[in-house]
Amino acid sequence: MATVSSAPPVLPVTTVPPVSTTTGSTVSGTGSDVPVNSPAVRVLINNLSESLRNGLAQRRPWTELVDRSAFSKPESFSDATLRVRKNYSYFRVNYYAVVAGILAVSLLTNPFSLILLIGLLASWTFLYLFRPTDRPLVLFGRTFTDFETLMILSGLTIFVVFLTSVGSVLVSALMLGVSVVCLHGAFRAPEDLFLDEQDNSQATGFLSFLRAPTTGAAAVPSSGRV
Repeated sequence: MATVSSAPPVLPVTTVPPVSTTTGSTVSGTGSDVPVNSPAVRVLINNLSESLRNGLAQRRPWTELVDRSAFSKPESFSDATLRVRKNYSYFRVNYYAVVAGILAVSLLTNPFSLILLIGLLASWTFLYLFRPTDRPLVLFGRTFTDFETLMILSGLTIFVVFLTSVGSVLVSALMLGVSVVCLHGAFRAPEDLFLDEQDNSQATGFLSFLRAPTTGAAAVPSSGRV
């Protein structure tokens, strides 16, 4: 007569690779180390995207910007200055777009400067900003600390901006963009604009991510870099 075993069945066991929860940590056990994005980087990207969405939401219709019937010669220099201030408060996002467009055209017409600028931004992004804090930079068999990496990238930035054509292209494009904005603001009569909404644009905009973080983002630990 066969004997029935009373032992419980053996359940399969799956081994889960350990995951470190520290900032800039890696996930091991897959044959290669996969960097985990730090919370500070995620907060920065979220702030940039939120600022971009808020800025685009405040864009005024382009038909108002180029309305020919609203252009007139200012009576005096003080009148022109007042017009520029009012038009800037109302067409803030549109003016940013105009300056950005002029800057983009200037860089596209100078491909060498564009390549140098892209290389500089890529160096800052991958060698310092997005690099995990627990992984020092290793180049040509030498290990560089965070301070040494920052000094190298700062020196490279000074060289690219001031000793190549990148600086002159950027300055020329910015000066041209500011001149176009000032001319439009001086000759565009703002009497038909609803300027009561200008205070709402002070809290948000394309540069709002440079201001103090919100209460939700304040609880996120720092990445450790200055």
